[in-house]
This record gives sequence, C-alpha cells and structure tokens, in this order.
Amino acid sequence: MCAGGRMFAPTKTWRRWHRRINQNQRRYAMCSALAATGLPALVMARGHRIDQIAEVPLVVSDSVQDVSKTKDAVRIMKAIRAYADVEKSKDSRKIRAGKGKMRNRRYVQKKGPLIIYNEDHGLTRAFRNLPGVEMLHVDRLNLLQLAPGGHLGRFCIWTKSAFSKLDALYGTWRKKSTEKKNYNSSAISGQSSQSIVAIYRPNAARRSQKKNPLKNLNVMLRLNPYMKTFRRHAILQAMRNTALKGKLKEAKQEKAATKKGTKK
Repeated sequence: MCAGGRMFAPTKTWRRWHRRINQNQRRYAMCSALAATGLPALVMARGHRIDQIAEVPLVVSDSVQDVSKTKDAVRIMKAIRAYADVEKSKDSRKIRAGKGKMRNRRYVQKKGPLIIYNEDHGLTRAFRNLPGVEMLHVDRLNLLQLAPGGHLGRFCIWTKSAFSKLDALYGTWRKKSTEKKNYNSSAISGQSSQSIVAIYRPNAARRSQKKNPLKNLNVMLRLNPYMKTFRRHAILQAMRNTALKGKLKEAKQEKAATKKGTKK
C-alpha cells in the first residue's frame, strides 16, 4: 500500500535552488552573525547551554588544533565546560515530523557548538563524531553555520590564532581589512585575465553615429541651412492663421447676436 500516493506536478531537480545576493549584503550579514556570537543573551536565546563556560566569545589555545582523538576532544569540551551543549544536542535527536523521514531525512537534532580553527592538524577528525558539533576554517566562514535558519547567536569556540585573524579579515573600527581588499583588481590585472582581454588602442577609429536629419534639427541645418528660415516662416504663418481664426469667430458671434436681437 502506498503512503499518500503520488503528488501533483512533482518537484524537479532543476529547480532554481540558489539566489544571487549582493556581495556587500553578504558581508554585512557575515559581520552581523560574527558580532552576535559574542553576545551571551543572543547565544542563550538560541538555546545553547553556556551557563558554565568562562566567557563569550570562548577562545581556547592553539594546542587544540593538534588533537586527533575523540576521547581527547571530549576531555577538552568537558574542561572548558562546553560539553553540556553537546549533550543537549545529543538528547534532542528525534524522528522528523512529516514525509521527510521517508526521504533520507529521518532524524532531526539541534545544533551544538561551532569550532572555528586556523590550522587543522587532526582537529576535524577528533571533533567530527561529537553530536551537533561542526567545524569551520576561519578563512572559509559559512553564514549558514554561523546563523542556522537565519537565527543569530551560534555558540562558537575559537582557537587563538583563528580569533586573532579576524582583524586582518574584517578590519576594526580604526583600520581597514588587509586581506579583503583589491582582490578584484588583482584578479582583473592578472596574467590569465589580461591574456584574453583585447589590447587597449588609445587612437582607435570609432564608427560615427548615424543621425536622422528628419528627427535631428542640427543635422538637418548642416544639410540644408534654409530649413531654419523655412520653419520660422511656418511658425509665423501658423500664428497668423490662429489670429485670423479668432477674429472670424468673434465676427461670426457678433453677427449671430445682432441677428437674434433683430428678430426679437
């Protein structure tokens, strides 16, 4: 027996999945999401268990990047008192409501901590099996993981080198970014781009624009200088005709009024 039958106009794999967003808007969103990870109120509002941790944002030593065993990862999470959020994620695992459970999306579970690192010397292998824990490289931050579902305030654990790199990537109030500047210019002026671009010719002959003399008075005057006088006469004649029509109309009205008075 089929579960629910077929659907009308089934969805296609060539659906328009992605949407183009302006680069500046993406950057504003990324900076807003990063700023929100440092506000305890927003992090707690997302449901993360951060009551016992030392501070937000939580920055740990770079030695964490050398860990390669999951048992060591668990020990570190317990030492910094962030394991409560991992357990919260583990306990939240349940069967999805709806038909998604028939479509390889059987289980849902809440997000846990997000670990942001600068160098991977085994860190991803150590932490990848912890429930709800995700990892990101500081050079490749993902907005969908920093603000899942569009909700700001993801609980982030930073390594020291990754946290220090943020100023170079995004700048501060006093200095601009040193990494994200002029990278479009360098791409455009690179050898690979310039090799396929046409050579610049300063004195290149350009095609003259053809203009219609019947629509463009200046072009017509160059072809026929008398056109200016001809048009002036036409305008004056039109004004004389208008004045004459007005006089004839007045005379006609006076004549009609006189005729009407005579009949009475």
